[in-house]
Amino acid sequence: MKTCRSLLAVIAAGVLCASPAYAQSNSQHDLVIRNGRVLDGAGNPWILADVAVDGDRIVQVGQVKKRGKREIDATGRYVSPGWIDVMDQSDQTLLKNGRAENKLRQGVTTVIAGEDGTPVPANEIGGYFDTLMRGGISVNFGIYYSATQARVEVMGEGAGTPTQAQIAQMQDKVRTAMDAGVFGLTTALIYPPGNYQTTSELIEIVRASAACNGIYATHIRDESAGLLDGIREAIEIGEKAGVKVHIFHLKAGYAPRWGVMMPEAIKLIDAARARGLDIVADLYPYNASGTGLDITVPNWMFEEGNEVAIQRLRDPQTRKRLKREIAAGSQPNWPNPVEAAGGWHRVMLANPRNPKYDRYRTRWIADIAKELGREPADVAWDILVEAWPKRAMALYFIMDERDIETAMRAPWTAIGSDAGAAETFGEIDGLGLPHPRAYGTFPRVIAEYVKRRPVLRLEEAVRKMSSWPAQQMGLHDRGVIRAGLVADLTVFDYERIDDVADWTAPTTAPVGIDYVVVNGQVVIDAGKHTNQTPGRILKGTCGPT
Repeated sequence: MKTCRSLLAVIAAGVLCASPAYAQSNSQHDLVIRNGRVLDGAGNPWILADVAVDGDRIVQVGQVKKRGKREIDATGRYVSPGWIDVMDQSDQTLLKNGRAENKLRQGVTTVIAGEDGTPVPANEIGGYFDTLMRGGISVNFGIYYSATQARVEVMGEGAGTPTQAQIAQMQDKVRTAMDAGVFGLTTALIYPPGNYQTTSELIEIVRASAACNGIYATHIRDESAGLLDGIREAIEIGEKAGVKVHIFHLKAGYAPRWGVMMPEAIKLIDAARARGLDIVADLYPYNASGTGLDITVPNWMFEEGNEVAIQRLRDPQTRKRLKREIAAGSQPNWPNPVEAAGGWHRVMLANPRNPKYDRYRTRWIADIAKELGREPADVAWDILVEAWPKRAMALYFIMDERDIETAMRAPWTAIGSDAGAAETFGEIDGLGLPHPRAYGTFPRVIAEYVKRRPVLRLEEAVRKMSSWPAQQMGLHDRGVIRAGLVADLTVFDYERIDDVADWTAPTTAPVGIDYVVVNGQVVIDAGKHTNQTPGRILKGTCGPT
């Protein structure tokens, strides 16, 4: 067998061959996965083949004659590239425990975090990466810096318009972060202080990442009644700043317009792509979002900082005003989540962060209020205030399955969990949010949207979880099963795969994912974590190698 001159030659020719190291070696392969239905990740039908691995690389796909020091019999199972979570929240948890077992048990080998930016300032990102590697991580990890983080580092958490000198300082921080290896800039424009940033301010800040091929990844300003305007703003920022755009957890979270807005959103993004903007999105396969109870409070309350807002929220007269605003619907700078869900009867208490309210977990706020003889808003805000400075969490059932299916079918959507690693497997994730997406997102895509419903073909589902996100992020050495590429692999049983976790048991492990390989090392072996930590830091264009 001839050796491949280069990875590009392999891809261009579309052939399967051994790397030079393999061709010259007389030893056994480090790992051989035998007789699997190999899905290459690029959307092609499966082939029956073996996969050989030496070190961290795939060296042969096909009929592998040499034995492996370790062999896995994949007869009757599928072998795919490892799955990539493009909307992860593990940046702080991995410092405490790098095992990320709830991610790996879903078949995930790579996570990309940073909706809120990095957990350290821009000039400390390199040290943060070093700390992760010293502690050891079982998944590959990459992260974004945040445009809002840059603003807070320069001018604090309050509202206000930055001066040109302050904009210049923020741009310097962006360049520092890009040089450290982040993939781009994020915003979460629904939350203070991010929602204080104007479109023009963001264009100037984001533009500083363009020289490093930065991605502007955003939790848009409004995912409910103002969804289309939120997407338009993201498109404008991308086009004027000269960067790629990634919309986090695309959703049409507004009950009055279910079935209407999502097709319009898809057309809007398709039109931007037709103009030449590299814009993509991710989604998670659930009809409820999960976040703090604080988003039920209009954003103007936080303009002088969080502590002032909490004190105001104790005042009965202030609460009367806030209740009127909830009843009035969404405002220009506050997407009303209660209206979006259709009422307090579709807002579920997830984690009160207070033993006093633990018995009400997984119950609707409206039902809790009825039992307590109080108004739903007062119950929600009492829980919020009494948990502070911890963040009481809720689930908002703001989405419709028709819209999820529509978004799932878009060829440019990938999968992101919007969940973090759990510090202790079997417990809630590092966000403190008991949402089943932390344990079930990736197997659910196959179990629900391939097996139980004819939404996606299996090959397309795997593409959305492997080669497509790898291509988006510029991870050209992984995401496809091909000789010469990194051996991140997931072996699953199609008949058995199921997400299992649900709203009442959100931390239940999935089934049917038997083996997971990260950088050539088996980290999930017959469904059990091996305690190996072969994960690496993945970096953007300007990051040090």
